Amino acid sequence: MAIDLTGGLAEEREFVYAKQPDNPEARESVNAWIWDDSGTFGIPRIGVEAVADQWDTHDIQVNIAFADGRVYSMFGPWPVHDPVAADGRARILGAGPLSFELVEPYRHLRLKLDGTALATTSQAQAEGWTPRDGGEQVSVRAEIDIYPAAPPWENGSTSEEARRILATQEEGDLMGYPWRFEQLCRASGTLTIGDDVHRLDGGADRIRRQGIRRLAKFWGHVWQAALFPSGRGFGFTIYPPRTDGKATYNEGYVVDGGELVPARVVRAPWLRAIEPKGEDVSVVLETARGTFEIGGETLVSTFMVMPPEVGGGMQLHQGLARYTWDGESAVGMVERSSTPEQMA
Repeated sequence: MAIDLTGGLAEEREFVYAKQPDNPEARESVNAWIWDDSGTFGIPRIGVEAVADQWDTHDIQVNIAFADGRVYSMFGPWPVHDPVAADGRARILGAGPLSFELVEPYRHLRLKLDGTALATTSQAQAEGWTPRDGGEQVSVRAEIDIYPAAPPWENGSTSEEARRILATQEEGDLMGYPWRFEQLCRASGTLTIGDDVHRLDGGADRIRRQGIRRLAKFWGHVWQAALFPSGRGFGFTIYPPRTDGKATYNEGYVVDGGELVPARVVRAPWLRAIEPKGEDVSVVLETARGTFEIGGETLVSTFMVMPPEVGGGMQLHQGLARYTWDGESAVGMVERSSTPEQMA
């Protein structure tokens, strides 16, 4: 059975802004978590973030990580690329060394990277290293093709409760609701670190967001996704309980028979300690078709351990994990954050 890779979303959702938006709060981004199926290396977040009130530059973030603990990091604002491709349509979101090009809506995205990153380790990041601390400059290059392989998940689309929370509470502002979706993909290409060329054959979770996003105070989250060789998959985002007693955001899905089945998180692996590798990130998801326990263990990790004056000391983990589900295994993404008082 053919999979509807658009999920009913309009083709126009894939194209980027052709010029600076009139609304200074307008934003857009293209992001991806990318992994090799070996679990030995990947890119636990690479993306371009554009904000209308500073349109001459866009921010980029590049995290490249290896199972042996090596991390290569690139952050900051860079001059923008021309968004208009050869066919006259706005297909490219890029800045400095990084670009994403929309080759075919909901079917093919191409990433190119050619620049210099700071070399560090996941252990150093866990101990508080940031790009401001510097390090060895290493050339990094990549050309990776990303091919959607499941329907896109549009946040707020699976339940009335999720939609209500995103439309009326801070969670929606933080996520960029309603113009955000993500999509499980296959990925292939090359990643070059210095003179070492790594052939990548694996998967990705790619994110497309466009519209207004207001960054309110954040109190943590868990976000995970993976696509298995059989075509089965899952994804979700959940926030911790709110201090005001209101219901918080808890939404996800499983991929079953090529369609997205709505899911809620019963048990999530909250970030309670900074562990570079081997942490249990298993999850339990509840759907109308049953309750599913998906085992997980981190393979590679990157961290931001922020000082109290930055984001209240928020601790951020972006990594890749090995997931197991009914005997089947796959690599996928994991992102988690917690405030200092939530840490063990």
